Amino acid sequence: MTSTSRPWHHYLNRRMLICAFLGFSSGLPLFILLSLLQAWLTKSGLNVKALGLFALVMFPYTWKFLWSPLMDRFHFGKLGRRRGWMALTQATLFVAIGAMGMLDPNTQVATIAGIASLVAFLSASQDIVIDAYRREILPDSEQGLGAAVNVNAYKVAGMVPGALSLFLADHMAWQAVFWITAAFMLPGLICTLLIKEPTVYGAPPKNIREAVLLPFQEFIARDGWRSALWILGFIFLYKLGDSMATALATRFYIDLGFSLTQIGAISKTTSLWASLVGGLVGGIWMVQLGINRALWIFGVVQAVTILGFAWLAQVGADPIVLAIVIGGEAFGVGLGTAAFVAYIARTTDPRYTATQYALFTSLAAVPRTFINSSVGYIVAETGWFTFFVLCFWLAVPGMLILTKVAPWNEK
Repeated sequence: MTSTSRPWHHYLNRRMLICAFLGFSSGLPLFILLSLLQAWLTKSGLNVKALGLFALVMFPYTWKFLWSPLMDRFHFGKLGRRRGWMALTQATLFVAIGAMGMLDPNTQVATIAGIASLVAFLSASQDIVIDAYRREILPDSEQGLGAAVNVNAYKVAGMVPGALSLFLADHMAWQAVFWITAAFMLPGLICTLLIKEPTVYGAPPKNIREAVLLPFQEFIARDGWRSALWILGFIFLYKLGDSMATALATRFYIDLGFSLTQIGAISKTTSLWASLVGGLVGGIWMVQLGINRALWIFGVVQAVTILGFAWLAQVGADPIVLAIVIGGEAFGVGLGTAAFVAYIARTTDPRYTATQYALFTSLAAVPRTFINSSVGYIVAETGWFTFFVLCFWLAVPGMLILTKVAPWNEK
């Protein structure tokens, strides 16, 4: 029986369980920084300007490719290269997250900012090695479903600091809340200690120079400069339109006349579940479609759902339409992300997974980090309806590049 003729439930195996545990461990620190830290500092009375500066601690997520070669180069004895780095970052994150909550926000803001930066650095580093591990344990036929399981577990992790921890904070001291939240890192650490080190493909880099240079040399030499540029262009452009469309989504809803209660209730209940369903459907469907065709089909769905925002801009403050638009967009993003992450994984060379994967995902984050900063100026000139139509058309170049990097009839 070939891989494409196997039923989808054949792929719900031990490897997918590992992806779920590690995906949860990967997402938890990020959402601690986005939700729990912000709530703690706000409740302590930190002014909004100082709170805004805490966004700067997130810089390691964009620049993680700079130290990723270290994770291809060094290993930790019996634990190995991937498991060693995972265990180190997970154990250190547990301590750092718990220790952060023991500080006083009124007198130790600078120290808290330092530890928050350390948590972001360790979290980004954990992401590097977990992405590499997942790429190396999954065959190509399972990359799509593995990516979907990982992304969905990542999102579910946000419910701990974003809901459970905030509930606990109303009933106990912040120090206890942070240690309880930090304890959710331990299942991932236990998983790391129980799983096996993936097979090493070829010879790992022998020194730092090789660890830095060889991944880039291999990528360029694989099919030449032109092919490398097409791939980089695709990674940059595939999710550009969707990323821009949602950059100021909350402001858009408020401008239409929705109340904060409506936005919060509809967004939280619809977006998360639609995204989870989209990711799982995408991963399962990709088993039959293959990554190339999934990129085409899911990319079209991802682009078309952007037009839902243009529809909402015309309709106005209708809660039912808002739920449909948010749910449709989240479902489309779930599909597109599953295929996109699987493509990135397939594009990396198993000998240099950590470095190449970190480089590709950092490049994919550039639109979200830099280009989205111009969205406010564009909206001011065009208005919301025209802006969303523009975002739809910005999704087209990435789709056109698929003819070069992922042809429909090529496996």
